[in-house]
Order: sequence, then structure tokens, then C-alpha cells
Amino acid sequence: MTFDVTTIDYGNIEKGGDPIRKFKFTNTGNEPLIVKAAKGSCGCTVPTYPKEPIMPGESNVIEVRYDTQRVGAFTKTVTLTTNEASDTHTLTIKGEVKAPANQESVPASNGGLNHN
Repeated sequence: MTFDVTTIDYGNIEKGGDPIRKFKFTNTGNEPLIVKAAKGSCGCTVPTYPKEPIMPGESNVIEVRYDTQRVGAFTKTVTLTTNEASDTHTLTIKGEVKAPANQESVPASNGGLNHN
């Protein structure tokens, strides 16, 4: 199992921003790869992984959702358990969720008046 990257930096994102990042991987072995489990380091980090075997040479993704309602810097990990000889991999997400600068400056809904 080879990952394109093992750390994804969200950078500075606004509270409520896009919570999902994807780790692409390829089965570089010669047998079907099975991801047995994926566990986030806390409840704010939720991984989703393929349940079906990934054939040799095929690629897939581990999707990680971070709770972007939590303001502040973060570094979290996801531990994958597979059927490989070295059966665990660690993925890392990091970044900082910023509170909106001035919530009063956000325009109210226009009630759909601009939909032509």
C-alpha cells in the first residue's frame, strides 16, 4: 500500500469550511489489499475507507472528515489496519480553523431574488 501523501495540511480554513480531505493510495503488492479498520485519534476526525478488497495495481481513497466547527489549530491522525505484513499505516491531517472575522458583515439571505 503506497500513499500519494501521508499528511494533508488544511491550511487556514474558515469555521464550517470543507471538512473532507482524501488520501489516495495504490495497492503496490501482489495480493488483494484489505483495509480492516480506520480509526481517528478523536471523535472530531472520522475516516471512511473502502470495504471491498483493492486488487494489485488498483487505487482507491481514504476519506477523512474533520469537524471544522472547532476553532483553533489541530493535528490529528488516522490509523489504518490492513492485511499487509506491516499491518498499520498512520495518516495525518493538520491545519487551523479560523472564526469568521466579523459575523455581522455576512450578508443575510436575499431570499432567492438573484435566481434568474
